[in-house]
Amino acid sequence: MKKFSTIALAFAFPLAVSVSAFAQENESTQPPALSSKCSFLPDAPDKHVVVKGDTLWGISGRFLQNPWCWPEVWGMNKEEIRNPHWIYPKQIVYFDRANGRLRLANPLGDGVTGVTKLTPQTRSVTSNGMDAISAIPNNLIEPYLSQPLIIEKDEFANAPRIVAAPEGRVYVGRGDKVYVKGDLKKGTSFQVFRPGTALKDPDTKAIIGYEAVYIGAVKLERTAKTEDGVDSFTIVTSKEEMGIGDRLVPIPPTPIINYVPHAPDKDITARVVAVYGGVSFAGQNNIVSINRGSSSGIDVGTVLELGRYGKIIPDRTNDKKPIRLPDEMYGQLFIFRVFNNISYGLVMQVTDVVSVGDIVRTPVK
Repeated sequence: MKKFSTIALAFAFPLAVSVSAFAQENESTQPPALSSKCSFLPDAPDKHVVVKGDTLWGISGRFLQNPWCWPEVWGMNKEEIRNPHWIYPKQIVYFDRANGRLRLANPLGDGVTGVTKLTPQTRSVTSNGMDAISAIPNNLIEPYLSQPLIIEKDEFANAPRIVAAPEGRVYVGRGDKVYVKGDLKKGTSFQVFRPGTALKDPDTKAIIGYEAVYIGAVKLERTAKTEDGVDSFTIVTSKEEMGIGDRLVPIPPTPIINYVPHAPDKDITARVVAVYGGVSFAGQNNIVSINRGSSSGIDVGTVLELGRYGKIIPDRTNDKKPIRLPDEMYGQLFIFRVFNNISYGLVMQVTDVVSVGDIVRTPVK
């Protein structure tokens, strides 16, 4: 089988960027050695043709021991890692074995069987990245991107609240009116949630937020005319009946969900706070929350290792004195939603079940 060692480098960016200049700059320097965690699979293919439905994580898994190492084997800088739209169907990923790197190229058929020409290509800004492949399967996280998920402690205390309904009703549904008290901060469209389980930090035992039970959405119809008055809202969607005491949060902008997986810039140690849905254990493709967020340097796309602390057992060879077994790392977590002190992640690859209290940390290189 032919081994590719010198491949023309071409990235497809959504803006008109000089790809050839980028390639010359990178070819002029010897790429640094990859970390041991980012080694290639012994049976990695020579190339992969990108097709619709591929993900960066899935393509990485064809070549690498750890898919989260994708940016390192491309030699990407931080800004390029954050660029969500740069690889498209029909492009070809080559394994440059001589340099230990992956290369991206665009094929132009010349009518000669088995011959592929490579050319730099820029992509019009009008494409808007809509046909770019995603980092992970979007359908697994889309339901969790626009809903509140959690309300942090300070936000919960200050959130506007439903205080009354027409005719003294306690519960109302779609099309009904509700009356709200609180600072709307000039907002007009809100999601309505009901506080759920309090989330406690496994280390400090302090409450760091509340799970948000999503109920529906409301639209402002009339603002209060007096200081002791209330704002009038109409319920536009209702997953279940709303009631007095339910809280409002602004509807967030449509999220960008196409991010390249990357390790955090610094060492992070966290714990699993909860498994979404109120169960005790999670497996692959399940959602969990952890007790670290943007204040700890976590951003969307961060990949962390999952594991659990080593057990303490008696040493049967030395008067049964206690000994601690090594921590066992068993999988990866892809962070897709970040709050100040809490993050939500998708369990990607595991060899064991995820439990509340398990370790979450920066991957060891």
